[in-house]
Amino acid sequence: MFTSVDDVSARLAETGYLASPAVATTVFLADRLGKPLLVEGPAGVGKTELAKAVATVAGAELIRLQCYEGVDESRALYEWNHAKQLLRISVGRDETWDEARTDIFSEEFLLPRPLLTAIRGDDPKVLLIDETDKADVEVEGLLLEVLSDFQVTVPELGTVTATRRPFVVLTSNASRELSEALRRRCLFLHIGFPDEELERRIVRLKVPHLTEALTESVVRVVGALRAMDLRKVPSVAETIDWARTLLALGADTLDEEVVRDSLGVVLKHQEDIQKAAAKLDLDAL
Repeated sequence: MFTSVDDVSARLAETGYLASPAVATTVFLADRLGKPLLVEGPAGVGKTELAKAVATVAGAELIRLQCYEGVDESRALYEWNHAKQLLRISVGRDETWDEARTDIFSEEFLLPRPLLTAIRGDDPKVLLIDETDKADVEVEGLLLEVLSDFQVTVPELGTVTATRRPFVVLTSNASRELSEALRRRCLFLHIGFPDEELERRIVRLKVPHLTEALTESVVRVVGALRAMDLRKVPSVAETIDWARTLLALGADTLDEEVVRDSLGVVLKHQEDIQKAAAKLDLDAL
């Protein structure tokens, strides 16, 4: 998909995703080596958006497996349309079981889920396995099988092998430790909070009508909030939300009154708001 690291940066930027050199390099290597990309980092720093941006620049279909506690093989891989199978059996009452079985366990009755969908067909695909750390450990075993050989065995139909491998992105907020076996199969990328210069560029891109002075102030204040011992520090997404809020309010400067009235946009817990209100010194920023 990409010819160089600079090509990654330039094409992702066209979609509105500003990638750091580390992000662009790792995406290029994942594409060139054909390896899944495991992306870790705090919520709201652009892990999921990275997969969406890659899909956009590649003209690929984005297939998303949203992980959660209790997700199983039938939700991740495939399942049979049982209602349709029962209807087919009831219609063919005069058939033998062998005759009916050949029909009901055919492609017509198969419901492919994200993992199977991603490895079938020749068109380009990006497989996003989102919040992998929220899935049960047993699901990792399934992922290992699929990501090792990019093939899936459906007992009734045989083995489905990818003729064109998808670009795979796994994201994790590190709420639990992923297995070493899964990590070994992936290239690893940690996306943290951007430095001030990159975050200013992101805000200017996403909220172009905000003044340069207010953009500087927003980024500095968010940086100060992240340095505090908060329950939930502001993400990049919340920086953008705050910038849009200030634009909607018609604010000219980020003074104490504006901060007090809009702090709930970037901080989502009352104890964090109280702590920030007590410790934040705008004059020192």
